[in-house]
Amino acid sequence: MKNNTVITISRQYGSGGRLIGEMLAKQMGVPFYDNELINRAAEQTGLSKECFRDAESTSLGNLLLSLTSLTPGSQNYGLPLNEKIFLFQSQVIKDVAAEGPCVIVGRCAEYVLHDNPNCINIFVHAELEDRVKRAVETYGLPEKDAEATVVKTDKRRANYYNYFTGKKWGRAENYDLVFNSSRISLEDITKIIRTYVDIRRPVE
Repeated sequence: MKNNTVITISRQYGSGGRLIGEMLAKQMGVPFYDNELINRAAEQTGLSKECFRDAESTSLGNLLLSLTSLTPGSQNYGLPLNEKIFLFQSQVIKDVAAEGPCVIVGRCAEYVLHDNPNCINIFVHAELEDRVKRAVETYGLPEKDAEATVVKTDKRRANYYNYFTGKKWGRAENYDLVFNSSRISLEDITKIIRTYVDIRRPVE
């Protein structure tokens, strides 16, 4: 991947965005970061992996119950734990982007890396019916709970993103490319992104 390009992928739940990220990273021979970000952040801060994993879906009140898990050397004592988690996670995202070309899924990465001229930001969405189908067939969700889980997960992601970035999750102007995976296969989306990486004009 040229020019230390970093690709970030934001996605509706069940749209296949993570699968696209995995394909891109494999085809381009670069690191893929999703849960790996959680592992690194947990190792660096001493917080549990669950604390980072649940950040999008846990209320502020519940997060504050875990304040005692912060290491003594942690900074930003005056901030609520959910904001500390966001800052810790953001630093890890900056660190992996500085290490070289990679693909990062979720966690407001395109916002965190907004000043990185080599960053290409993708958003993937799809029709609810298709997302529910993928959630059941690919992710293994129980069919009776799938639609409610898909809708609830997207609401949590949107609230998290909107709160920490001051922007609106899924708005086209926040991304370089937006795809509807109900209209085009994940494989073809991957091909288009790779083509875009090759022909994209350098940022002045």
